[in-house]
Amino acid sequence: MHRRDELAAFLRARREALRPEDVGLPPGRGRRTPGLRREEIALLAGVSVTWYTWLEQGRPINASVDVLEALARSLRLDDAERHHLLALATRSPGDPVPEVDDAPDALVRLIDAMQPAPAYVLGPRWEFLAWNRAQSLLYPMIEHLTTGDRNLLWVVFAEPTARALVADWPDQARRILAEFRAGTAGLRTDPKVIELVERLRATSPEFAEWWAQLDVAQFQTRVRHYHHPRAGDLAFEYQQLTPSEWPGLKVVCQLPLPGDDSAERLAAWRSIA
Repeated sequence: MHRRDELAAFLRARREALRPEDVGLPPGRGRRTPGLRREEIALLAGVSVTWYTWLEQGRPINASVDVLEALARSLRLDDAERHHLLALATRSPGDPVPEVDDAPDALVRLIDAMQPAPAYVLGPRWEFLAWNRAQSLLYPMIEHLTTGDRNLLWVVFAEPTARALVADWPDQARRILAEFRAGTAGLRTDPKVIELVERLRATSPEFAEWWAQLDVAQFQTRVRHYHHPRAGDLAFEYQQLTPSEWPGLKVVCQLPLPGDDSAERLAAWRSIA
């Protein structure tokens, strides 16, 4: 789905998810479709019905940030959905996509210093650029993936050992997918992102179903649980950093919880082995 097509689908999905009473309108009768009508959203946002209809049809029309903000308020979007709407509607198709083959040396040394916490560096398309020893102990397959498969989204949905490793896989996978969609909205026309999405749609039924639902979410710190085949049940606090010098990259660290010995058991397993 290209950027304008996704913008159109996103607007439709959010409009259809609203009820008249959500925006202070009477329920009315004889509604043949779910949610609000296009003319109701246009009225709430202060735009013409024709203009909004064209936007929802994916036509190549321009929208100012002020108008998009009005649409976000009318559709009752949360912060993640609002940012997603702006990214889809305002990014120029000709904007260059960052190309990063390797993680900067400073970030490699940074994640090495985070031992024994598992940590890694993600590129703009969520490809793994670097990881520390603890991460390779947590997920040993990372050392053996091909370049095309060395991507966090591919690993979560298409790599069997990763699915078995994550304790609450459905919840975590849906959350990661929503964060990926929000975080890569500006790259939706990038050929590599398109190829990744198409491969996953063909490989994972869950991905195909959930991708079509257009959910977006901002990153949130949370505890992730793992069923490690050698070190046992593990728990880490999932943290994400964006380096100011390399804003297209992400540093992800899985911090040990206070009083928990997950990191020690993970490191000890390798020492014993």
